[in-house]
Amino acid sequence: MQRTRREVIGVAAGGVAAVALGTAFWDDLFGSASSAQLRPGPGYGPRRAPDELGLRLPEGFSSRLVAHGGERVPGTGYRWHEASDGAATFPLGDRGWILVSNSETLSGGASAIRFDRRGEVEDAYRILDGTSQNCSGGGTPWGTWLSCEEVEDGLVWECDPTGRRKPVSHPAMGVFKHEAAAVDPRGRRVYLTEDLIDGRFYRYTPERWPDLSAGLLEVATVRQGGAVDWAKVPDPAARREPIRRQLPGTTALKRGEGIWRDGGTVYVATTADDRVHAYDIRRERMRVIYDGLASRSAPLLRVDQLTASRAGEVFVCEDISTREIDIGLIERSGRVSVFLSATGPLHENSELTGVTFDPSGSRMYFSSQRAGGKDGLAGPGAIYEVTGPFKGRRA
Repeated sequence: MQRTRREVIGVAAGGVAAVALGTAFWDDLFGSASSAQLRPGPGYGPRRAPDELGLRLPEGFSSRLVAHGGERVPGTGYRWHEASDGAATFPLGDRGWILVSNSETLSGGASAIRFDRRGEVEDAYRILDGTSQNCSGGGTPWGTWLSCEEVEDGLVWECDPTGRRKPVSHPAMGVFKHEAAAVDPRGRRVYLTEDLIDGRFYRYTPERWPDLSAGLLEVATVRQGGAVDWAKVPDPAARREPIRRQLPGTTALKRGEGIWRDGGTVYVATTADDRVHAYDIRRERMRVIYDGLASRSAPLLRVDQLTASRAGEVFVCEDISTREIDIGLIERSGRVSVFLSATGPLHENSELTGVTFDPSGSRMYFSSQRAGGKDGLAGPGAIYEVTGPFKGRRA
């Protein structure tokens, strides 16, 4: 018998309290006058029965398979990579958009799918080779993809989504087990996560914006009360010892994974302790806004990659091998709900990754990284598109 979600992580937390989000933080950040107790919210409503792709979606939403690992992308001759992970979209004006996706395999790399303005696939192709375990990353405002290698000597690779320009590595952004990146164009910095139980939270300030080839790499210390101090990394190339050990006393985040900047806030998911944090860029303060271990009613566990919609909602992927794997929703009010679930044999022993929206905010893309496995073995994975009445979408 497959274990329950709480049994998987060995939670002994009791009580039926509402999900524990930082009420004061949300009031402070968004200017809310409400001090009511936070509680599970309706979100987009109850999920329907699984569709033919094994996805449980709210009323009014539909799904389609975009790419399946090891198979040709429909309408193209390109065979899609396996273990799709971090992703982002890039607008092409009135010609459509490009979806970029990493491959978290030993051979790594990244691929892209080009859509026309109607959302139909026009082409698919490779944009990065010769790397390993490309997990997540992040898009830049100047239209490039930062692909992160999740290995001990991992680098950040800047890639052209069109595939026309050769990828470039940026050792100055640190040599470590990179997970994801989020660009703050106003502050002219890049924030970075490290997927280790003692991983750190980093920020990188380029010498000449937006050239990322040289700059200052710093690591965070989160003080009691949430104030964050930043210290210069002595040796970003990690020639003698790993970066996380160069500055004892800096704060260890328990597997920092998903990261996303929305306005003046950088959201960070830490998988090992089931938390979502929010870093206030201007005030240099960090708070926990979601704690999955606070009560048995907390709906999300093993929080991983995340993104924000045009309406400021935060969608959070789970990395947990149970009967249902969810993408949850944290609303600006602080209410939390499950948006969709991947269920059934197709998604068994998988995880959900690479959640992102198209430029209009009306299409959500995500991957079930190991979908299609059999007899407990990992499958090649697949990328899906969900369309429907998302808040803040453009026509």
